Amino acid sequence: MEIKSKLSPRLPKLPLSIYKSIKIGEAVSKDGENFSIFIGLDKKIVSQLKTLSLDKKDEELQKNTGDRKRFGEGSYSDWYKKNRIPFILVHTSTAALAVLVWFGPKMLGKKSIKYQKSKELTKEEIELPKDKIENWHTISYRAYPNFRGKGLTKKFATSVIEIYMKKFPNIKLWSGIDARNAASRKLAESLGFKILEKLSDRKENWLVMVKY
Repeated sequence: MEIKSKLSPRLPKLPLSIYKSIKIGEAVSKDGENFSIFIGLDKKIVSQLKTLSLDKKDEELQKNTGDRKRFGEGSYSDWYKKNRIPFILVHTSTAALAVLVWFGPKMLGKKSIKYQKSKELTKEEIELPKDKIENWHTISYRAYPNFRGKGLTKKFATSVIEIYMKKFPNIKLWSGIDARNAASRKLAESLGFKILEKLSDRKENWLVMVKY
C-alpha cells in the first residue's frame, strides 16, 4: 500500500471530541483500490464498528479480540473516555471500514477486556513500579474481513505510529497479543515490538510486546 498524502505538521489536539473525524491522508493498495485515512470515528463509522464487532461469522475477530464486549455490547463512549485515539483506513468507493488502529494511555502489561476476569486491578498490577505505569501507551489494530490479506495493516500502522509518536514524543508503546494469533504477533514484530516475558502470561496466551 502506498500512502499518497500525510498529516500536516500542524497536528490537531488529541484526542478529538467524540464522533469528530478528520481526514488526514489517502492511500492506494497494491491492487489499485483507493482508501482515505482519518483520525477519529464519526457516528456512521461507529455504527459499522459495532456491527463488525458483533459479527459471529467473523471467527478470526471473535477468537482473537474482545471487540464483541468492547464495541459490540459495550459503549463506544465509555471506551473513548479512556483517552483512546483511533485512526481508520476507509475504502473510498464503499465507505467501508477497512482497518482500525488505536492508541491510548494504559498501564504496561494490564490485560485487555478479553482476559480480565474482573474490573478490579490484580495485586500484581497494583504493585507494578512507576516505570510500568507512567508514559506507557497501548496500540491495537484490526483489519476487517473484506480487507485482510491485502498488505494494508502493516503500512497503515507504520504510518499512524509515526504520527502518534510525533504528537506524544515522550511515551513508549506496548501491545497485548494473543499468543495463538500468529499473524498479529508477526505483524507486531515487523513493527518493532518484542515480547516482554516477565509481564506476559503464557498460561493464558497473553503476550506483552514492547516497542524498543
